[in-house]
Amino acid sequence: MKSAEIRQQFLDFFASKGHQIVASSSLVPHDDPTLLFTNAGMNQFKDVFLGFDKRPYTRATTSQKCVRAGGKHNDLENVGYTARHHTFFEMLGNFSFGDYFKRDAIRYAWELLTEVYKLPADKLWVTVYAEDDEAYDIWAGDIGVPKDRIVRIGDNKGARYASDNFWMMGDTGPCGPCSEIFYDHGEGIWGGPPGSAEQDGDRYIEIWNNVFMQFNRDEAGVMHPLPKPSVDTGMGLERIAAVMQHVHSNYEIDLFQNLIKAAARETKSNDLASPSLKVLADHIRACAFLIADGVIPGNEGRGYVLRRIIRRAIRHGYKLGARAAFFHKLVPDLVAEMGVAYPELASGERRVMDILRQEEERFFQTIDRGMAR
Repeated sequence: MKSAEIRQQFLDFFASKGHQIVASSSLVPHDDPTLLFTNAGMNQFKDVFLGFDKRPYTRATTSQKCVRAGGKHNDLENVGYTARHHTFFEMLGNFSFGDYFKRDAIRYAWELLTEVYKLPADKLWVTVYAEDDEAYDIWAGDIGVPKDRIVRIGDNKGARYASDNFWMMGDTGPCGPCSEIFYDHGEGIWGGPPGSAEQDGDRYIEIWNNVFMQFNRDEAGVMHPLPKPSVDTGMGLERIAAVMQHVHSNYEIDLFQNLIKAAARETKSNDLASPSLKVLADHIRACAFLIADGVIPGNEGRGYVLRRIIRRAIRHGYKLGARAAFFHKLVPDLVAEMGVAYPELASGERRVMDILRQEEERFFQTIDRGMAR
């Protein structure tokens, strides 16, 4: 199943469960000074969770554009060298604003994965916050997951509520215990289940996180109960696509393979396994979407992060032999892949290409002077 189909099936499934399909918000969180970029599906609903905003719906589903390349969430230097790090990714999510809670959130996730996507149930593991008996009982009793595949995770990061299974958007804001769903990629890949000594291996991969929003954490670290317990879930499209397409690395899915081939075309590279081509495929997504959402390369703030990503891409292109502006030529390939799902990318194609080309030309002049010196 293609990435575009997986995205649409997710949205259609939750629409059938009474959820409003809501368009992705901008990568620039204009109303939230605590965030550099939109980094999770719940960002646009933060004030709804806090009770400051009221929507005409109590259930929503989105495919949210996210960037993690600055601030607290920064994956930039890992991109191209691991199977799952990206600067830009899509977060599929379903949300309840004081409507349903743990039981329905868990039931919906299991139904979608096992009945719609038809993943084998015996390949799925789940985790719960150690103190969340309610979620544990739902998984074991209602869903029927064997208890040896339900893992309790406590405060394993050195402080109260500092846990892989207690989710926080940032240092302050909505938060709560969570229940993650893992997919077992099989014995041929090293790694152990969540909570084990080998959990950092690549065999067991988290594909979905169900966050049960119960608190608002203030600047002093005090947890205040939310007026209405809510649900915030997130599943990375790239990760579930890898599972559905029977590959291990996100860079092997259809969306990335087409961009990698485009990068190879523009750099005249023959090694499709090159980490540099993966960098280019990842970075064109982040750069194009950031520019489409109004970010301009600059020397501070968001503009500086964008400039760093562009220049990192150009350096990798240079390693592959590129000696003139090439990166902007990947934009039409990206639009072909994602322009239908995100029309702002298609409508901004020419502007995105022009801004990237200008930035490239300036940086290539810098590289040429430096190499000559």
